[in-house]
This record gives sequence, C-alpha cells and structure tokens, in this order.
Amino acid sequence: MKKIKILYLALLVISQLGFSQKKKIAVVTFYANKMVAFDDLGVGLDFLLRDVLNLRDNPNFNLNPILNQYHDNFFNNYSKELPFELISENEVLNNAAYQAFQPKFDLSKYEAKNYLMFDKYKYIYEGLGGQANEVAIAKLFADKADGVMFVNIDFALEKGFGVGSTATVKMRATTRMALYNKTGEKVFAFSESERSKKTSVMVSGLPIITPEKILPMCESALTELMGDLGKRIAKIVKKTEMKL
Repeated sequence: MKKIKILYLALLVISQLGFSQKKKIAVVTFYANKMVAFDDLGVGLDFLLRDVLNLRDNPNFNLNPILNQYHDNFFNNYSKELPFELISENEVLNNAAYQAFQPKFDLSKYEAKNYLMFDKYKYIYEGLGGQANEVAIAKLFADKADGVMFVNIDFALEKGFGVGSTATVKMRATTRMALYNKTGEKVFAFSESERSKKTSVMVSGLPIITPEKILPMCESALTELMGDLGKRIAKIVKKTEMKL
C-alpha cells in the first residue's frame, strides 16, 4: 500500500509539473488587410490602385464578418492544435501598457485605413526590419507570457482561366502567423493560403473592383483557407515548445 501511495504521489507530481510547464503565449495583433493586392494580374495595371483604394473606403466592402469568423476559429479551434496555451485576450487588450504601446512604423491616420483590426488589437509591424517591435512587445508581456504571436490575413487577386480580356480572376486568402519568444527572438513565421472557388471575369482585360464582386470572393477564399488549417498548423508548429 505504501509503494502504491508513493507511486501515485510521484505520478501526481509529474503530471502537475508537466501542466505547469506548458508555455503561455500572448496574441498581440490580429487584423485583416483591406488593400487587395493585384500583382499577379500583370504589369501595366498600376492604375487599378485607384479602384482598390475606392474599394478599401467603401462601407459595403465589410470584412468584419470574415475577420470575426477567422478570429473565432483561431481561438476556439486552431488554438487547440498549438503546443502551448494562449493567454486570455482580456489580459492583452485591457493591459494599459499594451494600449499605450507606440510601435515603430506606427500607422498614420491614412495608413490605418488599410487595416481592419479585431476588437482593440493594435497594429504592430512584424517581419523584415521589425525587430524593434518584436523585442519591445515581447518584453512588455515577459512577466505574463513566454512569447508573443502576430496573426493577420491578406487578400490578392490572381489570374484564373483564359487569356487576355476573356480571362477570369480568383481571390487568394493568405494568413501569416509569427511567434517570438520573450526576448523577441523568432521561433517561427509561416504563411498558409488558398484560392477562392468563386471567380469573377475581366472586362476588356480588367477585373471589376466592386464590393459586390470582390467580397464574395474574399469570403470564398477564406472558407477554403480555413478548411484544414488546424491540421496544417499542427504539423508546422509541432516542435515549437522546445524552442520557447
């Protein structure tokens, strides 16, 4: 009986240690880019920028439901495939130091129109040349989390089938996820993307840039992207915990 009790206590301690050692991560930015890219359509179409800007500013181009859906899937489903825990969003969004944080490459009022933030998240640039932000925001949460995570989605028009003025266009949705440890060192950064099932057509060789045409394609592309994203995330971040 004594040996059984000792074994039970040993297993209990091991399980508690294993639980307590699970890393905690703070998601520090979560947004959608409202500037639909069109690079794949070819050179000489730079004048489409005006149409893309008009689309961005059109209230009917409402990406909120798409962003909300992606956010809910990320926190309620995809997060279960991660080898670490996400700290409560309230701990991040209601943190006074976070809300007062002034990132390098902060957005002007005009640039801020490009991005749709979820709830009270801040836009924080991450990536090439973004080390100052990565280190600063990681240190800001160092007492609460073992690292910080950046999440966003982008959309881009791509050529479909056909040639020239008879070609179709599709939408590609891409999500980027990047994780940095508490000192601001990159643990991983990856992008996953899928094309929409819905298409549009070129008129005289040009895509129709209106909310009625573009928004359903964005929705379709994101639906395709979210299909098995959880499984793909699990494979990519499998060894993450050892790097934190």
